[in-house]
Amino acid sequence: MAVVILPFHDETGLADVLASALGAARGELELRSFPDGESYLRIATEVRAADVVIAGSLDRPDSKMLALYLVASTARDLGARRVFLATPYLPYMRQDARFRHGESLSAVHVARLLSTFLDGLVTLDPHLHRIARLDDVFSIPALAASAGEAIAAWIRQNVPDPVVIGPDVESEQWVSRIASIAACPFAVLSKTRRGDREVEIRIERQDVDPARTPVLVDDIISTARTMVMAVGALRASGTKAPFCVGVHALFGGDAHGDLLRAGAAAVVTCNAVAHISNGIDIRPEMAIAVARLLAGFQS
Repeated sequence: MAVVILPFHDETGLADVLASALGAARGELELRSFPDGESYLRIATEVRAADVVIAGSLDRPDSKMLALYLVASTARDLGARRVFLATPYLPYMRQDARFRHGESLSAVHVARLLSTFLDGLVTLDPHLHRIARLDDVFSIPALAASAGEAIAAWIRQNVPDPVVIGPDVESEQWVSRIASIAACPFAVLSKTRRGDREVEIRIERQDVDPARTPVLVDDIISTARTMVMAVGALRASGTKAPFCVGVHALFGGDAHGDLLRAGAAAVVTCNAVAHISNGIDIRPEMAIAVARLLAGFQS
């Protein structure tokens, strides 16, 4: 079975890793905008009878979704057998409930949209809260890789005597796994969200050893308000300056600078979304998950 990896929106690094790991062809995609804002695209690699994997993150999704649809549709027009998506960041999964009448269930709608023009997808640590599994909202095979082992390896190599800290009680299962792999203790904080940019943080457990170095871990860093408040709460309790680790570096405004000014020892993120803070490589985990997805279509 021929497999072609197409880099989406300049995500050449992910495409190169996937092509090498899967023994696949590294395709060429020409994608640019006309002066009027419409997209021009051309798939310069033969994809007839091939399984095509579009590789790229969907941060800033509103400017990428239509282009993604056009790439997938063009691949089918050119004879691709199946079209898959490998996207380290899957957007809109946080909006999974109506808190006010008339609000959109965007997680459901975006999953439904992607399911109409893809045969399957792989993502990394999607932000699922009330949705238990991706299969609950996708009608196509959807696999979630995890950054847990890569984060744990980074902690072991870079932080002396660490203690892994989760931002809220919902993160306990995730941070406990990272701490187990990193062979260190963990603790969780208590978070109450007052609005889009306001949160209250309390130390839920009083067993944060001040002799250890806190490593705050969260899946998404967007406004960074949660981590800023967590850094303040930890420092106020007498800990060392914490490291802040995130999977998806969305960083609106000057959120990265806000974290550093709050007293973080360093801010390090996975390369799921391109950012100056990237220091943890999750592309091998993505490659393993894509291989699993493709194997499921061969069996």
